[in-house]
Amino acid sequence: MAKCQLTGKGPQFGNNRPWSRKATRRQWQPNIQKFTVYVPELGRTVKLRASTAAMRTVNKIGLQAYLHKNGLTLRDLT
Repeated sequence: MAKCQLTGKGPQFGNNRPWSRKATRRQWQPNIQKFTVYVPELGRTVKLRASTAAMRTVNKIGLQAYLHKNGLTLRDLT
């Protein structure tokens, strides 16, 4: 099951509810993509599995700023 390395987003669970109201279990997967980002502080690229929401934030503020804001380090991502 896919899990975002940055946000920790994983699958969510719930019920299908058709017209008959018969509940059957199902799950929703987060939109996880393979993502390569260049880190100028390290002088290299880093490959991540990240949700699209996290990718947009990293593109906006940078990976190091994102990790600092959320109390993470690059070592936590492995």
